[in-house]
Amino acid sequence: MENIWDVIIIGAGPAGLTAAIYSCRKLLKTLVISLDIGGLINLTEDMENYPGYYPEKSGSKLAQIMYQQALNFGAKFEVGEVVKIEKDKDLFKVILSDGRIFLAKAIIVACGNKPRKLNVPNEDKLIGRGVSYCATCDAPLFRNKVVAVVGGGNSALEAALLLANYASKVYLIHRRDSFRADEITVKKVRENSKIELVLNSIVTEIIGEKKVERIKIKNLITNEENFLDVNGIFIEIGYEPKIDFVKDLVKVNERNEIIVDLDMKTSCEGIFAAGDVTNIKHKQAIIAAGTGAIAALSAYDYITKKL
Repeated sequence: MENIWDVIIIGAGPAGLTAAIYSCRKLLKTLVISLDIGGLINLTEDMENYPGYYPEKSGSKLAQIMYQQALNFGAKFEVGEVVKIEKDKDLFKVILSDGRIFLAKAIIVACGNKPRKLNVPNEDKLIGRGVSYCATCDAPLFRNKVVAVVGGGNSALEAALLLANYASKVYLIHRRDSFRADEITVKKVRENSKIELVLNSIVTEIIGEKKVERIKIKNLITNEENFLDVNGIFIEIGYEPKIDFVKDLVKVNERNEIIVDLDMKTSCEGIFAAGDVTNIKHKQAIIAAGTGAIAALSAYDYITKKL
C-alpha cells in the first residue's frame, strides 16, 4: 500500500494547488501531476482581482506562493502528462505519456482549459506583454490605450465591450461578416463608438520586440493586407478542455467540460473535478481555487467512508 496515493491531483493551477493544500491538511497522501505550475494565471502579469494578493498582482508569483504552500503541507509533485486513467475496483491507475504509472484511491481532475491560439508569429513571445487570452483579467491594464479583440462569439464581443470601458479604441477583428454572439450583444457592440469592426479579416502576425506594437491583418475577400497600431491584442476564440484521458469515465457537456455537482463529484465515484475544466460558470482563479478546496474535502469524505 505504500505505493498507493490517497489522492492524485491532475493539474497545478489555482484549483489543483488549492486542492493539494486542503488534501494535505487532511493528512491525505497527495500527489500532483502537471506539466507546469500555475496554468493560465501565468499569462496574467497584473492579477488585481485575487482577494488578499493586491498589490503584488503577478499571476506567476501567486502560483509560486500556492505551490510552496502545498509543498510545506507535504504535497509531492511529478512533472508529466497524463494520457489515461483506468479504474480497477476501488483504485485508479494513472498512466503518463512516458509510461510511468501511479495508483490512487481518489482522483481530482484540475487540468484547466487551454486557450485556442491564433498560431501566428510572435504570439507566444509576447504573451503577457500585450498578448492576452483573458479580458476580464487584463482589461484595466489598457486604460487609454488602443487594443484589438479577435473573435466572433459572445466571449469576444463581451471582451470588446469590457475593454471599451478602459481603452481609447477597440478593433474587433472577425473572419466573417456576421457574429455568433447573442443579438443584443451584437447590437451593443455596433452602437459603441469606441469599437471599430474589422470584418472578413484575420490576424496574420503580431509585431513587437518587448511588447505588442502593431498587428498585421488580411482581408479574406480582397486578400489586401495592412497594419493596425495597437498596444494589446485579446485573443477570444475559445478554450479547449484537454480531458481525453478521462472522458471514458466521466460525463461531459456539449463544451467538453466535466459535469460536476456542488461537491465537485463527477459521474464516476472516486473522481472529482475542479476549476476551469468543469461546467462551473465563470472561469476565474478565485472560483477555481474555491472548487479545488471543495473537491479535496469531498475526496477526503469519500476516502474515509471507504475505511
